[in-house]
Amino acid sequence: MSIQRQLTNERMSQVVTHNGTVYLAGQVGDTLTAGIEQQTREILATIERLLDLAGTDKTRLLSVTIYLKDIDAHFEGMNSVWDKWLPKGVAPARATVEAKLCEPEILVELSVVAALP
Repeated sequence: MSIQRQLTNERMSQVVTHNGTVYLAGQVGDTLTAGIEQQTREILATIERLLDLAGTDKTRLLSVTIYLKDIDAHFEGMNSVWDKWLPKGVAPARATVEAKLCEPEILVELSVVAALP
C-alpha cells in the first residue's frame, strides 16, 4: 500500500493518505487573537479544504481529537460552532482534552482522521 503525503515540509505533512484513510495534522486557527468560536470556525474551514484536497469530506470523519487550552472556559464555545458545522447523523468518534498548546494564543487544535469514499 502506498502512502501519499500532501503539503509536506521538513517537519510534517498536513495530509497523509494510506489504505483508504486520510490523516490530517493538528489544525489551528489563522487569527490567534480571536476568541474560541472564531478560532474553531477557521479550523473547521481549513479541515474542509484539506479533506477536499484528499478527495473526501466531513461526512466521512472517523475520529477527531480536540485539544483545548482551557476546557472549562472553551468547551461550550467550541461545541456551539462544532454542532452547527457537523451534519446530522455523521458524528465521528471524538475525544476532547485540555492541553498546553504550542503558542499561548492558540485556544483550540483539532486532529482528524477520515475515510476516503
